[in-house]
Amino acid sequence: MTNADPKRLIRIARETGPDTPAEPLNLGQRVRELRKAKGWTLDQAAGQAGLARSTLSKIENGQMSPTYDAVKKLAEGLKISVPQLFTPAGKVQVSGRMAVTKSGTGQAHVTTTYEHELLAGGLSRKQMLPYRATIRARDMAEFDGWVRHEGEEFLYVLTGVIRLYTEFYEPVELRRGDSAYYDATMGHNVISLSDEAATLLWVTSLA
Repeated sequence: MTNADPKRLIRIARETGPDTPAEPLNLGQRVRELRKAKGWTLDQAAGQAGLARSTLSKIENGQMSPTYDAVKKLAEGLKISVPQLFTPAGKVQVSGRMAVTKSGTGQAHVTTTYEHELLAGGLSRKQMLPYRATIRARDMAEFDGWVRHEGEEFLYVLTGVIRLYTEFYEPVELRRGDSAYYDATMGHNVISLSDEAATLLWVTSLA
């Protein structure tokens, strides 16, 4: 690579398959995109990679072709593999999906401790599960052990006062406007402390 033309574009195959024509990749532009995605200045990125600032600047501007050693340092500094350095960023695909759920029209799912109203129920293969919950439970004794499942979870108190119990943290009292984000594989339960049943917006990731 030391004798290569600095303006040369490195060609790689598209991800769609080996029969698809190759697509040019501007290494300097790719390095710049990766650096900016991390919010690093030239000085910070050069320091992470163990390169001189001037060297990194020349690479980004296509004024020099880096040696393999420099490429390896760049990848290590950016905390990616060498092949990833030569792989263009994935193109954003707009699905245009949308679902509107009018108040009170969500799918009902009632348990002994919660009343769930599932939102956006018409969408399949969702990446998250949103629902409105009415907290019926008033005591931890009403639960048959911890609730736990895959993913992460976010709750936002709509009305009333709740107490969030988690397996590894002290119970916390949350009021209207308060929220919590936590690992859903960790045991968790919620009870209402209000005279009336508290309500929450709950969003669970499905990834």
